[in-house]
Amino acid sequence: MRHSLSTINAKFNQRVTLHTTHLDWQASPMPGVDRRILDRVGVEVARATSIVRYAPGSQFSAHTHSGGEEFIVLEGTFQDEHGDYPAGTYVRNPPTSSHIPRSEEGCVIFVKLWQFQPDDRQHVNIPIPTHCKQTLFKDAVETVSQQVIEPHAHIDLTDNGGIEILVLSGELIEASEENQPEVLAQYTWLRIPCGENFHATAGAKGANLWIKTGHLSRVDEQIKRVMDYIK
Repeated sequence: MRHSLSTINAKFNQRVTLHTTHLDWQASPMPGVDRRILDRVGVEVARATSIVRYAPGSQFSAHTHSGGEEFIVLEGTFQDEHGDYPAGTYVRNPPTSSHIPRSEEGCVIFVKLWQFQPDDRQHVNIPIPTHCKQTLFKDAVETVSQQVIEPHAHIDLTDNGGIEILVLSGELIEASEENQPEVLAQYTWLRIPCGENFHATAGAKGANLWIKTGHLSRVDEQIKRVMDYIK
């Protein structure tokens, strides 16, 4: 049976801000694995950004990442046959890679699917620092970095290829259109369209951010690859 196309936050020329801890968990096809879908275009195979929760002892069946997989372990320990990935680990599994994901103790991960260049074969498995700035990955299309913003310090970002931010810890404070401050707390996710700006101030405890830039200029190509795959 052919499943209907799923589109969630699929207008990539519009800004999205999600306080993800307020979203409901939705069941995945595998028992014990739930997700909060942040954006999605496709069916069960999709260009997608999600927060995924593994209950203790749960696992997914073996699968190949034809479009690549990128994730951050937010809580607990994620595991597969290649090793253990504790909280604070950043991983890139490129196209053609495969594994059997599981978690004995349970975990929560932030994961992005089908957003790689087709010829990317670079594996990444590194800890995310908590006290400095570090480039986690960079190629001709995108730059992925981690940045620590000191208490009450400003952050100003702009990129012609778009910006994506996940608040790993702490908080940012941003003025809204009504000039009222909006608190971007832990696990808030933002997707900012190509060419637009982002300005905010860290809260009293500062903020630790995962930031990706440049990649939103290739969204149409990424979606086409998913559509070609599921035809």
